[in-house]
Amino acid sequence: MPKSAAKAEADARYNKKAYQQIAFIIRRDAAVNADMIKAHAAKMGESVNGFLTRAVMEAIERDNAES
Repeated sequence: MPKSAAKAEADARYNKKAYQQIAFIIRRDAAVNADMIKAHAAKMGESVNGFLTRAVMEAIERDNAES
């Protein structure tokens, strides 16, 4: 069943209030590219967003431990 316009607008308002977005831009020909990231996330059984969040948190924890 398609989403009504009112539901789509309500979802957009909630998402704008509840979430933040950060652009993550990588080159297609880089050693680490989008296809590699997607494949690794799938292999680990997580979404790309979940994988990137975990990777950032692990880097922050590691950086803070070095301080």
